Amino acid sequence: MSEQVHNRLSVLRAERNVTRRALAEAVGVHYQTIGHIERGQYNPSLDLALRIAAHFGLPVEAVFSLEPFRPLTDEVYGTTGRDRS
Repeated sequence: MSEQVHNRLSVLRAERNVTRRALAEAVGVHYQTIGHIERGQYNPSLDLALRIAAHFGLPVEAVFSLEPFRPLTDEVYGTTGRDRS
């Protein structure tokens, strides 16, 4: 049985001002594929995951994970979400 692959694609695209269409063209897929991956409706192949990570200049584990990602604010500020004032 296939497990869901979690990703940070929408966050990466937003912070770098990259559209789904531009990312799709850069990695050689249809733009709807990027949307399906972002929503967790499609798990990318290893090849595609590596191409996407390379496009952003990041290791694949910074973009994709089998475990849900912690919110970036928790990673940046070292909080659990309840500790913020």
